[in-house]
Amino acid sequence: MTMLDALLIKNKEKLHEFEQHLGYQFKDRELLQESLIHSSYAFEQGSDLIKDNENLEFLGDAVLDLVVGHGLFQHYSQMNEGELTQLRSALVKESHLAQMAREVGMGPLLLLGRGEDHSGGREKDSILSCGFEALVGAIFLDGGYGAAEDVVSKWLAPWYEDRRIGLTQADAKSKLQEMLQAIFNEGPVYQLQSVSGPDHDRTFVFAVLFRDQILAQGEAGNKKKAQQNAATRAIQNFDTFDFPKP
Repeated sequence: MTMLDALLIKNKEKLHEFEQHLGYQFKDRELLQESLIHSSYAFEQGSDLIKDNENLEFLGDAVLDLVVGHGLFQHYSQMNEGELTQLRSALVKESHLAQMAREVGMGPLLLLGRGEDHSGGREKDSILSCGFEALVGAIFLDGGYGAAEDVVSKWLAPWYEDRRIGLTQADAKSKLQEMLQAIFNEGPVYQLQSVSGPDHDRTFVFAVLFRDQILAQGEAGNKKKAQQNAATRAIQNFDTFDFPKP
């Protein structure tokens, strides 16, 4: 019996519970177990365990790019290539994939070397994101593109709109600046309107103005976010403003 076989027997119930939560049952559960083996664990086992999840991670990275790209193309066919690329990057970046790994419950199942485990490896974004990529690679090998697409869509598609809005807001000030510069060769001004709440829980209200006209207001727990919210609202209502002729 190989060490991988022994791990499968030892973790049988945990792997079954994980499959139920994930929404996919492996035909070859060895692939699932392999996706959970970090290189630090395999290294400590020496010749007894020659597999870790790095090759599956490589494959899963490519599969994720394709599945997410396909999904975004279907959801947002009106977007241009640059916008789709930016949104895909936000969905497959390390911190977001680590969040997906936490949501599917990978952390407790990862096999880590003693040092990595003791240093909090189960919560490291780098390890979790790689684990999620390896999991997607394992699903692809086990069930093909359709299976990988189903699982990825189940866990990532609910984030499509949130990430799109987040990207829009993050770039709202730059976008509003570009819109006004293109017409008037002049940008907006942000003005603090009020600050409320205790020191540990402040609320800032900012107005975005153009030529002394208030375009919109935004509020948030920090100044930068409040300004972004104001810019977002200004963009949404841009066509309704009575601007002076340029």
